[in-house]
Amino acid sequence: MRMKQDFTRGPIFGPLMRFVLPVLAAGFLQMLYGAVDLMIVGWYCSPADIAAVSTGSGVMFSLTIVVAGLALGTTVLLGQKFGEGRTEELGPITGSSVCLFGAIGAAIAVLMQPLARFAASALMTPPEAFAQAVTYIRLCSAGAPFIVAYNLLGSVFRGLGNSSLQMLAVAIACAANIAGDWLLIGVCGMGVAGAALATVAAQAVSVALSLLLIRRAGLPFSLTRADLRFQWPIVRRILSIGGPIAFQDAVVNLSFLVIAAIVNSLGVVTAAGIGIAERICGFVMLAPSSYGQAMSTFAAQNIGAGQPRRAQKGLLYAILSSLAAGCVMGWLSFFHGDLLTQLFVQEQPDVTRIGWEYLRAYSIDCLLTSFLFCFIGYFSGLGKTRFVMVQGIVGAFCARIPVSWLMSRLVPVSVFKIGLATPLSSAVQIALCLAVFAHLSHQEKRA
Repeated sequence: MRMKQDFTRGPIFGPLMRFVLPVLAAGFLQMLYGAVDLMIVGWYCSPADIAAVSTGSGVMFSLTIVVAGLALGTTVLLGQKFGEGRTEELGPITGSSVCLFGAIGAAIAVLMQPLARFAASALMTPPEAFAQAVTYIRLCSAGAPFIVAYNLLGSVFRGLGNSSLQMLAVAIACAANIAGDWLLIGVCGMGVAGAALATVAAQAVSVALSLLLIRRAGLPFSLTRADLRFQWPIVRRILSIGGPIAFQDAVVNLSFLVIAAIVNSLGVVTAAGIGIAERICGFVMLAPSSYGQAMSTFAAQNIGAGQPRRAQKGLLYAILSSLAAGCVMGWLSFFHGDLLTQLFVQEQPDVTRIGWEYLRAYSIDCLLTSFLFCFIGYFSGLGKTRFVMVQGIVGAFCARIPVSWLMSRLVPVSVFKIGLATPLSSAVQIALCLAVFAHLSHQEKRA
């Protein structure tokens, strides 16, 4: 298996697509991995159970996305050193990352046990779903070390330009999760607890098999036991790059949790409908998200190699390719959102109607995120993660949260209008990205 990809020479579009496609496939499998829980719960259980899994998985996703943001620090640092040709530094960077993220995984597993009730309460979980949501959060939190290990492995190989191994690991985890859900929910009737246990078991299987594959294929650099320690200059560098991204991701996801709390206050049926729609939105946003991840690696390697113009060309290719996929997904969401929602729930027309109404608003965001996510990946690869943090915070607090709250107060309440808060936020963030991109381009020309 090819363990690294050099983006600093040769054609741009072909290698970029060969990197994006495995990331896209891995993202699809990862979303399927999470959606199967909700889908099988929707087939076998009540709307209260659907709301519990939706709320609980929202909490876990918030934690995961913060970890993934921090792990981007490893991706960018590895990519820059690889582009500079300083491969002797890759081992110490990886070893320090293992220690840092191992400590983070252990902390999440311990702290979320007493905080599970607080998290479910903060999201205004409907009373009928509260106990099940707490159970889901506690059981999934126990598997936090596996969540963290998965994200770290992905960050290392994306930094080296490899995305195939991550796709294979997620495929294995997805298959294990589907089998576990069918067994624990469909056969054993364990409901929400079965969904959580299947998720944790699948993550453990994924990490174990990933390490086995890495051992057989070998790393493209030397990693010794001496590297597996906290090397604080490296740790500080990882945190300085990934910290702002993690904070931005936390704030953005907090804004979505605020929307979830607003929706939960409207009743269990509305919470179930929008919970399903949010899962579908994860699939809808796969293409721009994958291109954003690719741009982080592409830009990091080329900036490390002193080729900023090549990084800009890659950004253009990524935006145009992502936009083509966004048009297709937007069309599906707007005109056929009812069919997508019915994949998760059967014979519950109110839940289906609410889910489709929310998806119509998200169809607009399919076009906007084709620009936004590629810009975020590009700026992250440049190391401009503080700007990434700022634009995310502005979008959340100046658009997404106030607009969703305001729309929830208008009578009659429109789920479509609540959903419009997201594309409005993306538009604000794109404007900021364009302004900074123009400023950096002007500085480069002057230099």
